Order: sequence, then C-alpha cells, then structure tokens
Amino acid sequence: MPSRRTVLAATMGVTASLAVGGTAHADDTRLRSLISRMTLPEKVGQLFVMRVYGHSATAPDQADIDANLSEIGVRTAAELIAKYRVGGIIYFTWAHNTRDPHQIADLSNGIQKASLSQPRGLPVLVATDQEHGIVCRIGAPATLFPGAMAIGAGGSRGDARTLGRISGAELRAMGVNQDYSPDADVNVNPANPVIGVRSFGADPNAVAGLVAAEVQGYQSSQVAATAKHFPGHGDTAVDSHFGFPVITHSREVWEALDAVPFRAAVKAGIDSIMTAHIMVPALDDSGDPATLSHPIVTGVLRGELGYDGVVITDALGMEGVRQKYGDDRVPVLALKAGVDQLLNPPSLDVAWNAVLKAVRGGELTEARLDESILRVLRLKARLGLFEDAYVSRAGVDRTVGTPAHLAAADRIAERTTTLLVNSAGLLPLSRRTHGKVLVVGADPASPTGTTGPPTGVLASALGESGFTATALSTGTAPSAATVAKAVTAAGAADAVVVATYNVTAADAQKTLVERLLATGKPVVAVAVRNPYDVAQLPAVSAYLASYSWTDVELRAAARVIAGRVRPRGRLPVAVQRADDPTQVLYPVGHGLSY
Repeated sequence: MPSRRTVLAATMGVTASLAVGGTAHADDTRLRSLISRMTLPEKVGQLFVMRVYGHSATAPDQADIDANLSEIGVRTAAELIAKYRVGGIIYFTWAHNTRDPHQIADLSNGIQKASLSQPRGLPVLVATDQEHGIVCRIGAPATLFPGAMAIGAGGSRGDARTLGRISGAELRAMGVNQDYSPDADVNVNPANPVIGVRSFGADPNAVAGLVAAEVQGYQSSQVAATAKHFPGHGDTAVDSHFGFPVITHSREVWEALDAVPFRAAVKAGIDSIMTAHIMVPALDDSGDPATLSHPIVTGVLRGELGYDGVVITDALGMEGVRQKYGDDRVPVLALKAGVDQLLNPPSLDVAWNAVLKAVRGGELTEARLDESILRVLRLKARLGLFEDAYVSRAGVDRTVGTPAHLAAADRIAERTTTLLVNSAGLLPLSRRTHGKVLVVGADPASPTGTTGPPTGVLASALGESGFTATALSTGTAPSAATVAKAVTAAGAADAVVVATYNVTAADAQKTLVERLLATGKPVVAVAVRNPYDVAQLPAVSAYLASYSWTDVELRAAARVIAGRVRPRGRLPVAVQRADDPTQVLYPVGHGLSY
C-alpha cells in the first residue's frame, strides 16, 4: 500500500489544510490546478460512480470476473479504474462487495491504491446505500439501526444524529466515505411502492428535523451524507426502478411539503443530494425527469435552494430515466441539467463515450465538466481523502459492530416500536398466563444480511424473555394447507404472535389472521413493514408496528410484547380506514403505552 507521503505526492501537493476544516471552497486554486493537468478522458471518468463485481479490487472470484467482462468490459475494479478513471465506486451486496468488514476495508484500500497509482491519480469516493431498515448493503457484524420510518416513530433528533455518527464511523472505518442516506422524501401516499418506510414520515417539519440531524451525524464522522430523492419522491404509486412516476403537486404544495426537508439538508451543510427519476410538471412541464431537468436541478436546487454541493443522479439503469431518452443521451442531458455525478449507468462504455463525444462535438464544454469536477474534488478534500485515503484492519476492529454501538442501536429501537391497538390490555403478555407462544407469519428475506427469518428472531427474543416460543413460517402468501397447519399449531399455544407484511384486502395473510382469531387464542400482530396493515385487520386485539423486519427492530418489538420495555413510538404517518380511505383510522402521532 502506498505510504501517506506517496498519497500526498500523487495528488500534487494538495495538503491536509485543504482536506479538513475550512469552508466548502477552501483552496480552490490547488484543486483547479489539479483539474488543469487532467486529460479530457480523465475528466469524463471523474464524473462517474460505477458498480463493479467482486470482493477484491485485483483478485475477485471467477464468476465476478465473468460478470465484469460481460457488463463493463474489464476484469476487476483495478482495471475499471485504469480504463475509465472513474471518480467513484458504489458497493452492492449482490455485486459481492460486502462480505465482511475486513474484506470491505481491503477492497476499499485496493480501489484507492488502483486510482492513486495512476498518472495524476486521485482518491475515490466509495459509496453505498446504507439507509438502515430495509435498505442496507453492509450487514452484520456491522451495527444495524432501525430504518427511517422507525426513527420517525421515535421522533428523536438525538437518535437520528447518533445513528448517523455511529453508522458513519463504521462506514468510514471500512473505507466507505459517501452514504446515499438519509431519505428526505415526505411519504404522504400509503400506496408508495418504492419509498414507504424508507421515509421518516408524512410531516414535512418532522422529516426535516430528522434529516438534518442524521446529516450532521454522518458528516461528523467524515462520511458524505446524501439527501434523496430531489425534488421529492414521497407521493407516488409508481416505482421509478420500473416506471416513470409523475408527481402532481402544485408549486405551493411542493414548497410546503416536499421542499422542506431538502431545505433543511442544505442548511445543515449536506455534502451531496440525489435526484429522482420523476416528472414534476409544476417545476418543469417539459416532460423530462427531474434528473435531466435544468429548471429543477439548476433553477430550483441550485438557484432557489442555494445549493452548491455535489448533485448525483439516482442510478441511471432505472426505467424512470430511460423511457424518454437512450442510454447515450441520458448522461449528457444530466450534465446539461447541472448534475455532477453520474451513478451506475447500465453501460459505462456507452455513457462515458457519449459524454466524451458531447464535449468533443461542442454540445458540452470542457468548462462545464470542470465545474462539476471541482465540486467532486472539493468533497474529496473535505473528507480528508487527499490527506489519507486508506483504512486499517485495526481501525475496523476498534469501530465496527462494537458492543457500545450495538447497545445504542437496541436502545434506539426500543424507542421506536409503536403500539397501535391493545384491546383489554392484552399486552404486555404475561409469562404466567401466556407462557407458550406460537410465532407465525411472513418471513421475507432479511433486508440487511442479518440473521432472520423474522419469525425465528421474534421467537428467539421472546425465549430470552422467559417465554416458550415456537416459530412457524407461513410466508407472505400462505396456502390453505399452511393456514390449517398454523391453526392446528395454535391449539397447543397460550397466545399467537403473527408477523404481517403489507397486507391487502384480498391477502392470504388476512385469511391466516382471521382463522387464528377464530380459535379464540389471543393474537398479537406485528406489522413488519408498512404500518398500514392494522387497517385490514381491525379484529386483532393487539397490533404493533416495527417498520422493518431487521433483527434490531424485531428484538425491540419482542421486548415490548414481553413487557421488558414499554412502547414509546408514535405513528409518523396516518393510517386510513380500509373500507373508506378518505377517513383516518389512526392519525400521525397515535401510539399507546403501558
């Protein structure tokens, strides 16, 4: 690994005084000098953040080499950097980048070494989606926190700040220096298929306070936070991964709702903001997605909100940005709109060459590229990457998944569990009268590489509280035979705990719960994703919302059921009646305790 002295030399004298402290525009002269020495292909590469398969920068498994050759035309991360000089790399679980903390640190170091060893080499922004809750790329033994809507239910800015500080410290120890979090969308649409519990809630001011606090936490640990998805993805029934959502808010509604958390993020000094592949006619009636909209990116975000930090696109392989233009036009139009970083195009070769051609042909000026590169380099400097881009295994051991961090996550989770219904005081369950518990329900795959499955985690946690608990997975779509098996098993139990997952009116999960209720056994339900499930099952005696099925949230829910901690969460979104969605069943702020 190059020494610290070598790193400094490779970056042509950019010093520690530039890297830490000071204003966002400290010592631009030195950065502009770096940019002036870069070739045009190097400049183009600096704007891209790309996926790459493999656990190692130089020696990935053969299957990952094959995937890289197929999708990118290179064998390894090191070859990717050498060929395209990309300014950023994004880690994914499915790309086999995140096996364990030591491996992640080694991969990060390998990526930095590959880049810094190039002529005019620069440090790399290593990024990932570590939102916590249902979207996480790095799992246990790293510390995993409740997701945004759970934090919204807790309502504590201090907890949001602690989450960012601890998660940021662990990411930084593994060489990840840019996190695509927090989600600043205001989730006012219960049918939202892509945001939902990734949002802090439906109250724009509450969301804004939690966004700002989490930003402060991450950035205090020298990790760039990223507010997403501008100008606001919270009121859509279409997933932009697969379609092109349209937000029909008026300009006045957008100002009062969607804009509020992004303004708070800018005021908090957010390092980067991610655009959404959505159409917002009130802000731009051209029919273009926000990612490609000059009126939205440059006019609203830069001009009206006064933001001069890094703007990154959402992933360019998503359908929301590909429907109107080809993959060769999208990156060019994004840069013309005012974006700085181009995230994960489906074909890097197509996108990279399209930008190169656009500059050589005069559609984009080299000065326009320099403007974005300067923002990217300012961010790298502010993160201290010019001073030292490397991490150590000792640093991983000191920081990642420590007992203190894990305990903090458990304490925060306990403040988020929300008790929605508790008829006749069924909860907390008594070990004396309800000692034998059957745990059934949905067992979606763990979203963060935690132990799972949810029924097993709940049963184990109840066992730790003195109950005799048995787990029976019935899934998200239980068959008649599975329902019958659960009903039979309930006969030997004193109480049943059932995990529900996004229940709908015609859902087999609803049939399961109704059949269990018919046995006369006490039924406790836990909504393990969206809290709206409670509206479909009004006869359940006790209903909790955990907002995710990660271990930390499920263990907290079990401790609430057992009475080891009292429920303290309050709904951060409203739950409408199932039979009349115009009527509110449980308003924002609803939550019981004991």
